Amino acid sequence: MARKDPMCMDTARWMFDCCRIPGLEGADWSISTNKETDTGSEGHIIVIRRGRFWKIDITTYEGGKRRLLSTAEIQRQLQAVYDSTDKDYPAIGTLTTQDRDAWAKDYAALVKDPHNASILEDIISSAFVVCLDTNKPTNVVETSVSLFHGGKQGESLRDRWYDKPCQFVIYDNGEAGFIGEHSVMDGTPTVTMCDVVLTDLHDKNFDHGAPYPTPASSSHSSLAAPKALDWASTPAIEGSIATAQKSALDLVRHQDLGMLSTSYGRDTIKKFGFSPDGWTQMLVQLAYTRLLNFLGAKREGGTYEAATTRKFYKGRTETIRIVTNESMKWCNAMDDSSIGEEEKRNLLRIATDRHRNDALDAGNAMGVDRHLFGMKHMLKPGDQIPEIYSDPLYQRASTWVLSTSTIFSPHFTRGYGWGQVVPNGFGVAYMTGFPDCLKFTITSRTTQPNAKFIEELQRASDDMYELFVKVEKPKQSKL
Repeated sequence: MARKDPMCMDTARWMFDCCRIPGLEGADWSISTNKETDTGSEGHIIVIRRGRFWKIDITTYEGGKRRLLSTAEIQRQLQAVYDSTDKDYPAIGTLTTQDRDAWAKDYAALVKDPHNASILEDIISSAFVVCLDTNKPTNVVETSVSLFHGGKQGESLRDRWYDKPCQFVIYDNGEAGFIGEHSVMDGTPTVTMCDVVLTDLHDKNFDHGAPYPTPASSSHSSLAAPKALDWASTPAIEGSIATAQKSALDLVRHQDLGMLSTSYGRDTIKKFGFSPDGWTQMLVQLAYTRLLNFLGAKREGGTYEAATTRKFYKGRTETIRIVTNESMKWCNAMDDSSIGEEEKRNLLRIATDRHRNDALDAGNAMGVDRHLFGMKHMLKPGDQIPEIYSDPLYQRASTWVLSTSTIFSPHFTRGYGWGQVVPNGFGVAYMTGFPDCLKFTITSRTTQPNAKFIEELQRASDDMYELFVKVEKPKQSKL
């Protein structure tokens, strides 16, 4: 349920026991090995350590029935992987970092070998992947960089399989994180899953199952040892790995990431009479407008925010377009000394009202972007492309220099994020659910002024706060 509306849960079936497959014809697809008869009492996971893949059954027989392994039993199995992986193995996982056409060719080469095809089938049908990294990140930015692209030098990319919807990453110093694959599933289902997992881990009453059995017990002997999945390599595969590592390192070296936590959050914004999301989107617009002014540059595209359309059958998202006449009028007014503070406050209310209405329309499938995208992709080879798709205004309006979105879990105290979607843009992940702070993760290429943008976000946050903290009687939030 989303407030009072039921939500389509179709995307949740793409969370476990499935995988994205690279296609040679220029189009990927996804395979799900879920069955209607599944009861949750069978299955396996894939564990990767130093490039070596392992298959671990997550159930065992006891009393003639299958049951899930206890926490202690899973720990025992993972420890066996640590103990049995004392060197580096061919970095097959790095192949999944390539552009899809290159990966499709390498995938086709791998699957020709029956042994490798069997490993691929085990990966595809696994519930999820656990990545046991040798990295030891010492702060939140290092952890985020490692999750984003395998570390400063991409050193952990060998321990990833980016086609899997869910990858849990555990570092040698006990830090941990999560990587989600976005093509067939949006962020909200995995956020819900992570929230449940973390809540249960914090629950002292959570049932972790029985302790690991003693050697004399029958269930101990039925606990299958982790199975090593060692690839059959060839000179061609080794060459592909080297190419993939070089390409990945080139991408990694040109990525930047920064984070910001403000001094106030949801509670203060609501006291000022605003939706936290609308306030934050305008904060981002003000910061970006000031950044462009500082650079002497013109705006080269729009701002994307995702709205869920899961109230509809198999719905996913629609675009909320943030750049409007109302938002720009307020941004320009904020640095115009001839405009009084009360008018600036009123212009922000008008801009956030427009944002709220546009967000409601998008959530009701009344946006334009998914319809135009769908119609374009219905064209057949040889069909004439309608003029709108080559119109400079449409192309500019569909260039997302700011790719923004928000999710929230009270456990995500260290943030989350994704990459920018155009070379001259920024990825802007934010959270508005904390009562005392807003959190931002900003990604970009190193050619973009990442640190300066974060500086402008801080300044915009402070200026907006100062603009409204002076008001003696804050308005009541409409939310």
